[in-house]
Amino acid sequence: MRVDRGALGRRFARLVTTAVVGRPALWALFRGPLRRQFEGLAPTWDSRRTPGGLAPLDAALEAVSPPPARVLDLGTGTGTAALAIAARWPQVEVIGVDLAAAMVEEARRKTPPALAARVRFERGDAARLAHADGTFDLVVLANMIPFFDELARVIAPGGAAVFSSSLGAATPIAVPQERLRAELGRRGFAQFATFSAGSGTALLARKVTSA
Repeated sequence: MRVDRGALGRRFARLVTTAVVGRPALWALFRGPLRRQFEGLAPTWDSRRTPGGLAPLDAALEAVSPPPARVLDLGTGTGTAALAIAARWPQVEVIGVDLAAAMVEEARRKTPPALAARVRFERGDAARLAHADGTFDLVVLANMIPFFDELARVIAPGGAAVFSSSLGAATPIAVPQERLRAELGRRGFAQFATFSAGSGTALLARKVTSA
């Protein structure tokens, strides 16, 4: 009997997302297995990407004004979104963070020289970021598990967060927008806007008070 490892991986990612959003303390159990899964996927990650997968993110970024000075791309993978953000806004500084070291290495490898001075990739845990309070004007999560308390901590008042799901509700790592709004609303976010593009969806939220 042939095992569909891709389907198993997607099922595991969905299970982890649901569990961790409901009980963030469970991340301690799932962090290692999920990191190993994505370490193994790194060499072929770009070939697996959904065509047009960044379309909902692009739609949300069009609505971000004024342009941010510092952007954090959580779960950056091989850096596709981070590099696109740097190309969109010529003055922006972008930091991409991923749990998997192999993903970070791929992102660094494919960074063009023209963007290297403004884009940095680092290995890190989105649940425990190595950045000070209020560091970023914009945090982007494309197909990424949100850790709401940490997210609210690093976004400056007046800053924004974008949550993008390349396949909408069918994305393995996705949180329903109703849940996102509720969790963010409890942490000082408002001015929500939703977007649909390609096969996916995105939510833009503005932080109006300190976390």
